[in-house]
Amino acid sequence: MTTVQKIKEIEDEMAKTQKNKATSYHLGQLKAKLAKLRRELISPSGGGGGGGPGIGFDVARTGVASVGFVGFPSVGKSTLMSKLTGTHSEVSEIDFTTLTTVPGTLKVHGAPIQILDLPGIIEGANDGRGRGRQVIAVARTCNLIFIVLDVLKPLGDKKIIESELEGFGIRLNKKPPAILVRKKDKGGVAITNTVPLTNIDQEEIKAVLSEYKLSNVDVTIRQPNMTADDLVDVIEGNRVYIPALYVLNKVVYLLVEIICHSRWLCMQIDAISIEELDLLYKIPHSVPVSSREWLNIDELTEKMWEALELVRVYTKPRGQSPDYSAPVVLRRGRCSVEDFCNAIHKEIAKQMKYAVVWGASAKHSRGQKVGLDHILEDEDGKILIFSTRTISSGLSVVHIAKN
Repeated sequence: MTTVQKIKEIEDEMAKTQKNKATSYHLGQLKAKLAKLRRELISPSGGGGGGGPGIGFDVARTGVASVGFVGFPSVGKSTLMSKLTGTHSEVSEIDFTTLTTVPGTLKVHGAPIQILDLPGIIEGANDGRGRGRQVIAVARTCNLIFIVLDVLKPLGDKKIIESELEGFGIRLNKKPPAILVRKKDKGGVAITNTVPLTNIDQEEIKAVLSEYKLSNVDVTIRQPNMTADDLVDVIEGNRVYIPALYVLNKVVYLLVEIICHSRWLCMQIDAISIEELDLLYKIPHSVPVSSREWLNIDELTEKMWEALELVRVYTKPRGQSPDYSAPVVLRRGRCSVEDFCNAIHKEIAKQMKYAVVWGASAKHSRGQKVGLDHILEDEDGKILIFSTRTISSGLSVVHIAKN
Protein backbone atom coordinates (compact mmCIF):
# COMPACT_ATOMS: atom_id res chain seq x y z
CA MET A 1 0.00 0.00 0.00
CA THR A 2 1.41 3.42 -0.98
CA THR A 3 1.74 6.37 1.39
CA VAL A 4 -1.08 8.21 -0.40
CA GLN A 5 -3.37 5.20 0.00
CA LYS A 6 -2.51 4.94 3.71
CA ILE A 7 -3.35 8.63 4.14
CA LYS A 8 -6.69 8.17 2.38
CA GLU A 9 -7.49 5.17 4.58
CA ILE A 10 -6.81 7.11 7.79
CA GLU A 11 -8.77 10.15 6.59
CA ASP A 12 -11.75 7.91 5.82
CA GLU A 13 -11.56 6.31 9.25
CA MET A 14 -11.40 9.73 10.94
CA ALA A 15 -14.42 10.90 8.96
CA LYS A 16 -16.44 7.89 10.10
CA THR A 17 -15.41 8.17 13.78
CA GLN A 18 -17.66 10.30 15.95
CA LYS A 19 -15.75 12.43 18.44
CA ASN A 20 -16.55 11.83 22.09
CA LYS A 21 -14.74 10.88 25.29
CA ALA A 22 -14.63 7.20 24.32
CA THR A 23 -13.01 7.92 20.91
CA SER A 24 -10.74 10.89 21.76
CA TYR A 25 -7.70 8.67 22.41
CA HIS A 26 -8.19 6.79 19.12
CA LEU A 27 -8.65 10.04 17.16
CA GLY A 28 -5.49 11.46 18.70
CA GLN A 29 -3.53 8.43 17.49
CA LEU A 30 -5.01 8.71 14.00
CA LYS A 31 -4.07 12.39 13.72
CA ALA A 32 -0.51 11.63 14.77
CA LYS A 33 -0.26 8.74 12.27
CA LEU A 34 -1.62 11.00 9.53
CA ALA A 35 0.98 13.67 10.30
CA LYS A 36 3.80 11.11 10.17
CA LEU A 37 2.63 9.84 6.79
CA ARG A 38 2.42 13.38 5.42
CA ARG A 39 5.96 13.96 6.65
CA GLU A 40 7.06 11.12 4.36
CA LEU A 41 5.52 13.00 1.42
CA ILE A 42 7.29 16.23 2.37
CA SER A 43 10.67 14.56 2.98
CA PRO A 44 10.77 11.16 1.28
CA SER A 45 13.17 8.73 2.94
CA GLY A 46 14.17 7.14 -0.39
CA GLY A 47 17.56 7.66 -1.97
CA GLY A 48 18.38 10.37 -4.43
CA GLY A 49 19.59 13.87 -4.12
CA GLY A 50 19.09 16.94 -2.09
CA GLY A 51 15.31 17.16 -1.78
CA GLY A 52 15.08 20.64 -3.31
CA PRO A 53 12.31 21.89 -5.58
CA GLY A 54 13.97 20.43 -8.68
CA ILE A 55 15.14 21.59 -12.10
CA GLY A 56 13.14 24.56 -13.36
CA PHE A 57 11.73 25.36 -9.95
CA ASP A 58 14.73 26.37 -7.82
CA VAL A 59 15.69 29.99 -8.63
CA ALA A 60 18.33 32.34 -7.27
CA ARG A 61 16.81 34.60 -4.63
CA THR A 62 17.09 38.37 -5.05
CA GLY A 63 15.51 41.35 -3.31
CA VAL A 64 14.62 41.75 0.35
CA ALA A 65 11.66 39.32 0.34
CA SER A 66 9.95 36.85 -1.98
CA VAL A 67 6.29 36.50 -2.93
CA GLY A 68 5.01 33.33 -4.59
CA PHE A 69 1.89 33.08 -6.80
CA VAL A 70 -0.09 29.90 -6.09
CA GLY A 71 -3.33 28.96 -7.80
CA PHE A 72 -5.11 26.72 -10.26
CA PRO A 73 -4.27 26.98 -13.99
CA SER A 74 -5.73 29.88 -16.00
CA VAL A 75 -6.66 32.17 -13.10
CA GLY A 76 -4.46 35.05 -14.33
CA LYS A 77 -1.21 34.50 -12.38
CA SER A 78 1.05 35.09 -15.39
CA THR A 79 -0.86 38.22 -16.50
CA LEU A 80 -0.59 39.66 -12.99
CA MET A 81 3.12 38.77 -12.87
CA SER A 82 3.83 40.45 -16.21
CA LYS A 83 1.91 43.62 -15.31
CA LEU A 84 3.54 43.94 -11.86
CA THR A 85 7.17 43.28 -12.79
CA GLY A 86 7.45 43.79 -16.54
CA THR A 87 8.89 40.26 -16.76
CA HIS A 88 7.46 38.15 -19.58
CA SER A 89 5.55 35.14 -18.34
CA GLU A 90 3.77 33.17 -21.06
CA VAL A 91 0.04 33.88 -21.13
CA SER A 92 -2.50 31.64 -22.86
CA GLU A 93 -6.06 30.36 -22.59
CA ILE A 94 -4.57 26.84 -22.42
CA ASP A 95 -4.02 25.32 -18.96
CA PHE A 96 -0.44 24.79 -17.70
CA THR A 97 1.14 27.44 -19.91
CA THR A 98 3.67 28.18 -17.15
CA LEU A 99 5.75 25.02 -16.57
CA THR A 100 8.64 26.38 -14.45
CA THR A 101 9.18 29.09 -11.86
CA VAL A 102 9.35 32.53 -13.54
CA PRO A 103 11.06 35.17 -11.33
CA GLY A 104 10.62 38.94 -11.54
CA THR A 105 11.25 41.98 -9.36
CA LEU A 106 8.81 44.62 -8.13
CA LYS A 107 9.94 47.78 -6.33
CA VAL A 108 7.63 48.87 -3.50
CA HIS A 109 8.56 52.01 -1.54
CA GLY A 110 12.09 51.65 -2.91
CA ALA A 111 12.47 48.05 -1.70
CA PRO A 112 13.09 45.34 -4.36
CA ILE A 113 10.72 42.38 -3.82
CA GLN A 114 11.08 39.16 -5.80
CA ILE A 115 7.89 37.84 -7.40
CA LEU A 116 7.71 34.13 -8.32
CA ASP A 117 5.12 32.98 -10.85
CA LEU A 118 4.64 29.28 -10.11
CA PRO A 119 2.96 26.70 -12.37
CA GLY A 120 -0.71 26.03 -11.69
CA ILE A 121 -1.47 23.27 -9.21
CA ILE A 122 -4.31 20.75 -9.24
CA GLU A 123 -6.19 18.92 -6.53
CA GLY A 124 -3.91 16.27 -5.05
CA ALA A 125 -0.82 18.45 -5.53
CA ASN A 126 0.58 17.66 -2.07
CA ASP A 127 0.45 13.96 -3.02
CA GLY A 128 2.62 14.68 -6.07
CA ARG A 129 0.02 15.10 -8.84
CA GLY A 130 0.92 17.51 -11.64
CA ARG A 131 4.36 18.28 -10.16
CA GLY A 132 2.48 19.91 -7.31
CA ARG A 133 5.09 18.82 -4.80
CA GLN A 134 7.78 20.90 -6.55
CA VAL A 135 5.47 23.92 -6.76
CA ILE A 136 4.54 23.79 -3.08
CA ALA A 137 8.20 23.22 -2.11
CA VAL A 138 9.01 26.62 -3.65
CA ALA A 139 6.01 28.20 -1.89
CA ARG A 140 7.36 26.94 1.46
CA THR A 141 10.44 29.15 1.04
CA CYS A 142 8.52 32.38 0.28
CA ASN A 143 7.95 35.22 2.74
CA LEU A 144 4.41 35.77 1.44
CA ILE A 145 2.02 33.73 -0.70
CA PHE A 146 -0.48 35.20 -3.15
CA ILE A 147 -3.28 32.66 -3.58
CA VAL A 148 -4.77 33.74 -6.92
CA LEU A 149 -8.44 32.80 -7.31
CA ASP A 150 -11.01 33.21 -10.06
CA VAL A 151 -13.57 35.69 -8.72
CA LEU A 152 -16.41 33.55 -10.11
CA LYS A 153 -15.55 30.54 -7.90
CA PRO A 154 -13.35 31.73 -5.05
CA LEU A 155 -14.63 29.82 -2.02
CA GLY A 156 -14.40 26.29 -3.39
CA ASP A 157 -10.97 26.86 -4.95
CA LYS A 158 -9.75 28.60 -1.78
CA LYS A 159 -10.64 25.59 0.36
CA ILE A 160 -8.91 23.13 -1.98
CA ILE A 161 -5.70 25.17 -2.24
CA GLU A 162 -5.56 25.72 1.52
CA SER A 163 -5.93 21.97 2.02
CA GLU A 164 -3.09 21.25 -0.42
CA LEU A 165 -0.76 23.71 1.29
CA GLU A 166 -1.74 22.51 4.77
CA GLY A 167 -0.96 18.94 3.72
CA PHE A 168 2.56 20.06 2.81
CA GLY A 169 3.21 21.65 6.20
CA ILE A 170 2.36 25.27 5.30
CA ARG A 171 0.26 27.16 7.84
CA LEU A 172 -1.35 30.25 6.32
CA ASN A 173 -1.88 33.45 8.35
CA LYS A 174 -1.13 31.66 11.61
CA LYS A 175 1.45 31.99 14.35
CA PRO A 176 3.33 29.01 15.85
CA PRO A 177 1.20 27.53 18.66
CA ALA A 178 2.15 28.57 22.20
CA ILE A 179 2.87 24.97 23.22
CA LEU A 180 6.11 23.70 24.74
CA VAL A 181 7.01 20.00 24.60
CA ARG A 182 10.13 19.20 26.61
CA LYS A 183 11.58 15.70 26.83
CA LYS A 184 13.01 14.40 30.10
CA ASP A 185 14.72 11.23 31.33
CA LYS A 186 11.97 10.00 33.64
CA GLY A 187 8.76 11.00 35.40
CA GLY A 188 6.16 10.13 32.78
CA VAL A 189 3.86 12.65 31.10
CA ALA A 190 3.10 15.93 32.88
CA ILE A 191 0.57 18.28 31.26
CA THR A 192 0.26 21.90 32.40
CA ASN A 193 -2.20 24.33 30.84
CA THR A 194 -2.65 28.03 31.61
CA VAL A 195 -5.76 28.26 29.39
CA PRO A 196 -8.88 26.05 29.31
CA LEU A 197 -8.70 22.96 27.05
CA THR A 198 -11.86 23.43 24.98
CA ASN A 199 -11.06 21.40 21.84
CA ILE A 200 -8.92 18.62 23.28
CA ASP A 201 -8.70 16.62 26.49
CA GLN A 202 -5.76 15.06 28.31
CA GLU A 203 -6.53 11.59 26.91
CA GLU A 204 -6.18 12.86 23.34
CA ILE A 205 -2.94 14.65 24.25
CA LYS A 206 -1.55 11.41 25.71
CA ALA A 207 -2.63 9.50 22.60
CA VAL A 208 -0.67 11.86 20.34
CA LEU A 209 2.38 11.63 22.61
CA SER A 210 2.08 7.83 22.68
CA GLU A 211 2.07 7.63 18.87
CA TYR A 212 5.34 9.60 18.84
CA LYS A 213 6.72 7.36 21.62
CA LEU A 214 7.04 10.30 24.02
CA SER A 215 6.57 8.61 27.39
CA ASN A 216 8.63 11.04 29.52
CA VAL A 217 7.77 14.59 28.62
CA ASP A 218 6.53 17.90 30.05
CA VAL A 219 3.82 19.62 27.98
CA THR A 220 3.05 23.28 28.71
CA ILE A 221 0.01 24.74 26.95
CA ARG A 222 -0.57 28.48 26.61
CA GLN A 223 -2.45 28.28 23.31
CA PRO A 224 -6.15 29.26 23.53
CA ASN A 225 -8.48 26.79 21.78
CA MET A 226 -5.62 24.37 21.19
CA THR A 227 -6.35 21.34 19.00
CA ALA A 228 -4.63 18.00 18.45
CA ASP A 229 -3.36 19.39 15.12
CA ASP A 230 -1.56 22.19 16.98
CA LEU A 231 0.18 19.66 19.22
CA VAL A 232 1.16 17.54 16.23
CA ASP A 233 2.60 20.61 14.47
CA VAL A 234 4.79 21.40 17.49
CA ILE A 235 6.05 17.82 17.80
CA GLU A 236 6.75 17.52 14.07
CA GLY A 237 8.68 20.78 14.09
CA ASN A 238 8.78 21.10 10.28
CA ARG A 239 5.86 23.46 9.79
CA VAL A 240 6.29 26.88 8.19
CA TYR A 241 4.04 29.82 9.08
CA ILE A 242 3.58 32.13 6.11
CA PRO A 243 1.23 35.11 5.63
CA ALA A 244 -1.07 34.87 2.61
CA LEU A 245 -3.25 37.21 0.57
CA TYR A 246 -6.20 35.94 -1.47
CA VAL A 247 -6.13 37.70 -4.84
CA LEU A 248 -9.63 37.54 -6.37
CA ASN A 249 -8.81 38.07 -10.03
CA LYS A 250 -10.89 38.85 -13.17
CA VAL A 251 -13.30 41.22 -11.38
CA VAL A 252 -13.70 43.50 -14.41
CA TYR A 253 -14.64 40.63 -16.71
CA LEU A 254 -17.82 40.16 -14.69
CA LEU A 255 -18.59 43.90 -14.82
CA VAL A 256 -18.01 44.02 -18.58
CA GLU A 257 -20.37 41.12 -19.13
CA ILE A 258 -23.01 42.88 -17.04
CA ILE A 259 -23.01 45.70 -19.57
CA CYS A 260 -22.44 43.83 -22.81
CA HIS A 261 -23.63 40.24 -22.56
CA SER A 262 -26.61 39.93 -20.27
CA ARG A 263 -27.46 36.41 -21.44
CA TRP A 264 -23.96 35.16 -20.62
CA LEU A 265 -24.14 36.98 -17.27
CA CYS A 266 -27.34 35.16 -16.32
CA MET A 267 -25.56 31.86 -16.89
CA GLN A 268 -22.71 32.97 -14.60
CA ILE A 269 -25.07 34.14 -11.88
CA ASP A 270 -26.72 30.73 -11.96
CA ALA A 271 -23.28 29.22 -11.22
CA ILE A 272 -22.74 31.47 -8.16
CA SER A 273 -25.11 31.45 -5.24
CA ILE A 274 -26.31 34.64 -3.58
CA GLU A 275 -24.49 33.53 -0.43
CA GLU A 276 -21.19 33.26 -2.32
CA LEU A 277 -21.62 36.71 -3.82
CA ASP A 278 -22.29 38.10 -0.35
CA LEU A 279 -19.27 36.29 1.12
CA LEU A 280 -16.95 37.32 -1.71
CA TYR A 281 -16.07 40.63 -0.09
CA LYS A 282 -15.98 39.19 3.42
CA ILE A 283 -13.13 36.74 2.83
CA PRO A 284 -10.33 37.66 5.29
CA HIS A 285 -7.03 38.81 3.76
CA SER A 286 -8.62 39.14 0.31
CA VAL A 287 -8.06 41.77 -2.40
CA PRO A 288 -10.31 41.83 -5.51
CA VAL A 289 -8.34 42.87 -8.61
CA SER A 290 -8.28 42.68 -12.38
CA SER A 291 -4.77 42.02 -13.64
CA ARG A 292 -5.71 42.69 -17.26
CA GLU A 293 -7.51 45.99 -16.60
CA TRP A 294 -5.09 47.05 -13.81
CA LEU A 295 -7.93 47.43 -11.32
CA ASN A 296 -7.13 47.76 -7.60
CA ILE A 297 -3.44 46.84 -8.05
CA ASP A 298 -2.35 49.74 -5.81
CA GLU A 299 -4.31 48.27 -2.90
CA LEU A 300 -2.74 44.88 -3.61
CA THR A 301 0.81 46.23 -3.41
CA GLU A 302 0.02 48.12 -0.18
CA LYS A 303 -1.47 44.98 1.37
CA MET A 304 1.64 43.10 0.27
CA TRP A 305 3.90 45.67 1.96
CA GLU A 306 1.90 45.45 5.20
CA ALA A 307 1.94 41.65 5.20
CA LEU A 308 5.71 41.48 4.66
CA GLU A 309 6.28 43.78 7.70
CA LEU A 310 9.33 45.51 6.29
CA VAL A 311 11.16 48.48 7.83
CA ARG A 312 13.03 50.93 5.59
CA VAL A 313 16.27 52.53 6.78
CA TYR A 314 17.85 55.40 4.82
CA THR A 315 21.58 56.08 5.06
CA LYS A 316 23.09 59.57 5.23
CA PRO A 317 26.79 59.81 4.30
CA ARG A 318 28.79 62.47 6.14
CA GLY A 319 28.11 65.96 4.84
CA GLN A 320 25.45 64.83 2.38
CA SER A 321 21.67 64.58 2.29
CA PRO A 322 20.00 61.24 3.13
CA ASP A 323 19.76 58.83 0.20
CA TYR A 324 16.04 58.07 -0.10
CA SER A 325 16.42 56.14 -3.37
CA ALA A 326 18.09 53.00 -1.97
CA PRO A 327 16.88 52.13 1.56
CA VAL A 328 18.31 49.36 3.68
CA VAL A 329 15.27 47.15 4.33
CA LEU A 330 14.92 45.11 7.52
CA ARG A 331 12.26 42.65 8.59
CA ARG A 332 10.05 43.33 11.60
CA GLY A 333 11.46 41.30 14.49
CA ARG A 334 14.99 41.73 13.15
CA CYS A 335 15.31 45.50 13.03
CA SER A 336 17.70 46.36 15.85
CA VAL A 337 20.59 48.79 15.47
CA GLU A 338 22.89 45.76 15.20
CA ASP A 339 20.74 44.25 12.43
CA PHE A 340 20.96 47.50 10.51
CA CYS A 341 24.73 47.70 10.92
CA ASN A 342 25.19 44.09 9.79
CA ALA A 343 22.99 44.71 6.73
CA ILE A 344 25.53 47.32 5.57
CA HIS A 345 28.81 45.85 6.86
CA LYS A 346 29.63 43.69 9.87
CA GLU A 347 32.54 45.94 10.84
CA ILE A 348 30.16 48.83 11.59
CA ALA A 349 28.64 47.01 14.57
CA LYS A 350 32.10 46.15 15.91
CA GLN A 351 33.35 49.74 15.70
CA MET A 352 30.19 51.56 16.81
CA LYS A 353 30.41 53.51 20.08
CA TYR A 354 26.72 54.31 20.46
CA ALA A 355 23.65 55.39 18.54
CA VAL A 356 21.43 58.43 19.07
CA VAL A 357 17.79 57.96 18.12
CA TRP A 358 15.00 60.52 17.66
CA GLY A 359 11.42 59.45 17.12
CA ALA A 360 8.96 56.78 18.22
CA SER A 361 11.51 54.42 19.74
CA ALA A 362 13.22 57.19 21.77
CA LYS A 363 12.21 58.02 25.32
CA HIS A 364 13.06 61.71 24.93
CA SER A 365 12.14 64.20 22.21
CA ARG A 366 15.70 65.54 22.21
CA GLY A 367 17.07 62.10 21.33
CA GLN A 368 18.20 59.01 23.20
CA LYS A 369 21.62 57.38 23.30
CA VAL A 370 21.20 53.62 22.65
CA GLY A 371 23.24 50.49 22.00
CA LEU A 372 23.24 47.70 19.44
CA ASP A 373 20.19 45.95 20.89
CA HIS A 374 17.87 48.96 20.48
CA ILE A 375 14.83 48.16 18.31
CA LEU A 376 14.24 50.64 15.51
CA GLU A 377 10.66 51.71 14.75
CA ASP A 378 8.98 52.50 11.46
CA GLU A 379 6.36 55.19 12.11
CA ASP A 380 4.46 57.59 9.83
CA GLY A 381 5.95 61.06 9.92
CA LYS A 382 8.78 60.11 12.29
CA ILE A 383 12.50 60.41 11.60
CA LEU A 384 15.02 58.45 13.66
CA ILE A 385 18.69 59.37 13.51
CA PHE A 386 21.72 57.62 14.98
CA SER A 387 25.47 58.31 14.75
CA THR A 388 28.60 56.18 14.79
CA ARG A 389 32.25 57.15 14.97
CA THR A 390 34.04 57.62 11.64
CA ILE A 391 34.79 54.32 9.88
CA SER A 392 36.24 53.36 6.55
CA SER A 393 32.88 53.47 4.74
CA GLY A 394 32.38 57.12 5.73
CA LEU A 395 28.90 56.46 7.15
CA SER A 396 28.13 58.76 10.06
CA VAL A 397 24.35 59.20 10.29
CA VAL A 398 21.29 57.27 9.17
CA HIS A 399 17.63 58.28 8.99
CA ILE A 400 14.78 55.84 9.48
CA ALA A 401 11.36 56.79 8.21
CA LYS A 402 8.16 55.71 6.54
CA ASN A 403 6.16 57.82 4.11
